Amino acid sequence: ERFVPASDIDRIYWDNPYYLAPDGKLAQEAFAVIRTALEMSGKIAIGRIVLATRERILALEPRDKGILAYTLRTDAEVRRPEAIFGEISGARPDPAMVDIAEKIIAQQEGPFDPSRFVDRYEEALKGLIADKRKGRKAVAAEEPEDTNVVDLMAALRASLAAKGGRSQRAAADKEGPANRGAKAPARSRAKPRKAS
Repeated sequence: ERFVPASDIDRIYWDNPYYLAPDGKLAQEAFAVIRTALEMSGKIAIGRIVLATRERILALEPRDKGILAYTLRTDAEVRRPEAIFGEISGARPDPAMVDIAEKIIAQQEGPFDPSRFVDRYEEALKGLIADKRKGRKAVAAEEPEDTNVVDLMAALRASLAAKGGRSQRAAADKEGPANRGAKAPARSRAKPRKAS
C-alpha cells in the first residue's frame, strides 16, 4: 500500500516478526528484485495480510538475504501516552541521585547479547519436569522479602558500591554531616501498564 522510511514507524507499533523467503525457484527472481529495491531505497513496505482470520498491517524490511515481516499494531490498539504519563509529576529529581544513577548505568553498560537473556519461567519448568522424571519432589521456593525503598539515595549508593563504585562511606563524607541520615519520603512502586 505504501513505502515509508523506517524512522516514520514508532517502535510502539512494531509487533511480531516473521521471516519471508521465496517459495521455490520461480519466485526467487521476483523476491530478489523486491528485496534489493527495498534495500536500495531505504524504505519499509507497508501492506496488509490475513493471519488467523484477522487482517493485520504488515511492515516488510530487507534482512540479510531475505525479508523480515513485522505485524504492526493499529493506532486504535496503542494507548495514548498522556493517559498514563499525565499522572507523572514534572518535578526535577535530585541531581546527586541522577549522578549516582548515571554511574550505575555506566558500570552496567555493554552491547546487547540476546543469548544472555533466557526465559526463567521456562527454564524452571524444564527443571521441574526433569526432577519429576527422576522421582524428586518439587520444593516450593521461598517468597522473596518485599523491600519497600524508603531512602532512595541510600539504595542508589548501595547499588553503586556493590558494582565496584566508590564506597558508601566516601559518598557519605562528600554529602556532609548535615545531610547524613536524611530520608526521602516513602514512594509507591510504579505499576507496569500495557501500551497496547
